[in-house]
Amino acid sequence: MQNDFDREKHVYRNSEFAEILKDAVRFFHGTPVFAIPPPQTFVGAGVYALYYLGKSGIYSKFGNEINRTAYNVPIYVGKAVPDGWRQSRNTSATDGKNKLFSRIKEHARSIQAVRSLSVNEFHCRFMIFEGEAQNMIAAVEAALIAEKTPLWNSVVDGFGNHAPGVKRKDGRLPAWDTLHPGRGWTAQMVGERPETKDILRRVKDYMVGLRI
Repeated sequence: MQNDFDREKHVYRNSEFAEILKDAVRFFHGTPVFAIPPPQTFVGAGVYALYYLGKSGIYSKFGNEINRTAYNVPIYVGKAVPDGWRQSRNTSATDGKNKLFSRIKEHARSIQAVRSLSVNEFHCRFMIFEGEAQNMIAAVEAALIAEKTPLWNSVVDGFGNHAPGVKRKDGRLPAWDTLHPGRGWTAQMVGERPETKDILRRVKDYMVGLRI
């Protein structure tokens, strides 16, 4: 057992991992783009990004400028992992079932549930991981979020939330649902609700600083 602590003995460094991660991000940015949900069910787990193309409302800068000619900045980035991923790191190609497709479809339903957004103004791209590469899902998601700081991953949190269990219904209503009411399960939440004006102020500040 050691008594003297030396931080350097605990730091892992590997330039090859950094290059693999960069390569995965480059591949992601070259994948085809679809409406949401994608037109065909597919098998697999992985990462995805949603792009907003609307030209009116509080997010209009995305459609009018940022994503007008290319899919430059996503509004949300997420992941879908195989069942049992945290416990056993399943690695077969089919362990993900249709997790990635189902997650994107779930997001489409969330958008369809609110009046302030139209699912027709959203597109997506995604990347499927198979075998041992599934261990990279979380790392690639984190890299994509760090790269562009998507609005719904940062300022307007809660878009990716699921319906809370009974013991969590007294929790705070997510900023996303405060700004875009309509998801049925939010009516059950009785906790504190954020001020809409505060969220809108933060969105405005984000949009002012948004660049390609």
